[in-house]
Amino acid sequence: MQFSIWSFVGAIAFLVLGPVLGAFLAGADRKISAGMQGRVGPKILQPYWDVRKLMEKEDATVNGAQDLFVKLYLFFVVLSGVFFFAGGNFLLVVLIQTLGALFLIAAAYASRSPYSELGAEREIAQVMSYEPMVLLVAIGMYMATGSFMVSNLTTLDVPLIRYIPLIFIGFCYVLTIKLRKSPFDISMAQHAHQELVRGVVTEFSGKTLAMVEVSHWYENIMFLGWTAMFAVWAGGWVAAVVTVAVALLIWFLEIWVDNNFARVKWQAMLKTAWIVALVCGTANIVYLLFI
Repeated sequence: MQFSIWSFVGAIAFLVLGPVLGAFLAGADRKISAGMQGRVGPKILQPYWDVRKLMEKEDATVNGAQDLFVKLYLFFVVLSGVFFFAGGNFLLVVLIQTLGALFLIAAAYASRSPYSELGAEREIAQVMSYEPMVLLVAIGMYMATGSFMVSNLTTLDVPLIRYIPLIFIGFCYVLTIKLRKSPFDISMAQHAHQELVRGVVTEFSGKTLAMVEVSHWYENIMFLGWTAMFAVWAGGWVAAVVTVAVALLIWFLEIWVDNNFARVKWQAMLKTAWIVALVCGTANIVYLLFI
């Protein structure tokens, strides 16, 4: 009964607080990036005002299919986050989140724009790059705990990173791809500092683009949750503080990397991500077999 209550609380908290915290982190990201570049930068709440302005714009979508795919993208992103913060099956969470990414790709193709289609192709390359490493996280989690259930991590005597440290390193590497940070913001740069045409969302506007931005807010919170699960254990408030601190530290490091590395070609992204997955994943799985 206790697990069910906390599952419900986690799911509702993500639904309600996900976009709020996501918008705040997006604003903080811009502010920190501006500081690293010697600029003042926009206000913290600027992402919220941007989305609010988009919601007030006239609907000018290319076709109905594009809107449908974007709505499905938002739905599956939220659904995956709800399952995760409810302590559900992590492998199922990964599959649902990937399904959402495929609908975003479909929306880009539906616009029939050469720029958005190129962005869609790059997005496919990104999915192919990070997916093996994310699946290795699920495999390592199962080998270490005997379960894919996220809720079981709160009963561990030591953090999950104790069992899968190399997989954690590999995950942090592909997290740059999932957060669309340089040098791997191949399909769409969050800050539009790499190019004028924004890839996947080139033909998106108004409420459609607003839904994409809100989806990114939800995604970013969920990905920080994925990062935090490596540090959680049955340690009460101390574990909670450490878990949040680890997630925020990795988030800050991602911003630092974003502002200090130029974009690479998609071939380099795909090759390095698979090499990291192969080396870190194989070594860590061998390690798990002997402990």
